Amino acid sequence: MARTALYTHAICVEHEPGQGHPECPDRLRSINQHLAVERFDALDRHEAPMSDATVLKNVHNAELVDTILANVPAQGYAAIDGDTLMSPASGEAALRAVGGICAAVDTVIAGDADNAFCAVRPPGHHAEPDRAMGFCLFNNVVLGADHARRQHGLTRVAVVDFDVHHGNGTQAAFEADGDLLFASTHQFPLYPGTGDVGEIGVGNIWNAPLRPMAGSNEFRDAMTNRILPAVRAHKPELIIISAGFDAHRDDPLAALQLVEADYKWVTTEIANIAAESCSGRLVSSLEGGYNIDALGRSTAEHVAALMAA
Repeated sequence: MARTALYTHAICVEHEPGQGHPECPDRLRSINQHLAVERFDALDRHEAPMSDATVLKNVHNAELVDTILANVPAQGYAAIDGDTLMSPASGEAALRAVGGICAAVDTVIAGDADNAFCAVRPPGHHAEPDRAMGFCLFNNVVLGADHARRQHGLTRVAVVDFDVHHGNGTQAAFEADGDLLFASTHQFPLYPGTGDVGEIGVGNIWNAPLRPMAGSNEFRDAMTNRILPAVRAHKPELIIISAGFDAHRDDPLAALQLVEADYKWVTTEIANIAAESCSGRLVSSLEGGYNIDALGRSTAEHVAALMAA
């Protein structure tokens, strides 16, 4: 059994993007409930620390960071775009989402845990270096990868993204740096419109678009024949997962047909590569998933697979 760390914080529940918004606080409440049972007693639980805003500027445009944090409302809501809103708790929640993944990276690289899951929101993979969008303020996984390189001297990091939406922000941040690999399965066409197989960066971007209504077989084929071989060949020193669970068949925002067993399977496969390549060093961070119960069930299988790695 692996030693799995869990990073989360109560303020991440308080981030409120607006009444009826799919990226709602109940998402994290469901995850917390599913991880509160005896099956997960062995998790090493931590409060996500708050990142300093200067850290965000290592990846994001400094003016963007300052503008977002300066516009967190004292009450009510502030809109970045039609999909991306902030409430009074959003600034701290975003800083703790970043702080959580950086702390998870520290813990795994130090050998104090074998792997980690960050149950944090807002999510991050749509946030580009100079633009917040798609429910995302700052790109948590990119900042985690940058932290691993700056603070721990790592060079080669791979991000695997199985959210139903393409992680355009991660791709934009990585596409010119061959030491960073981004590999993604996602429904296509779908928001945000990126993620075609022809988008290859400098040979370090691996997209596997899936047609609407594709299910377990297509997903596992894409992972087995395209994504996982690319990750293995990259020989990463750390693997980070953008863990979105909105490709589930019950999710209301898209039309893929995955089930909980697919998330358990893919997590195990990624963990096997981590064991081969980087002493098991694997950090996962929550992205999407908008059917509340399916999200909780799928996350539980994902975390259970990390614990069994």
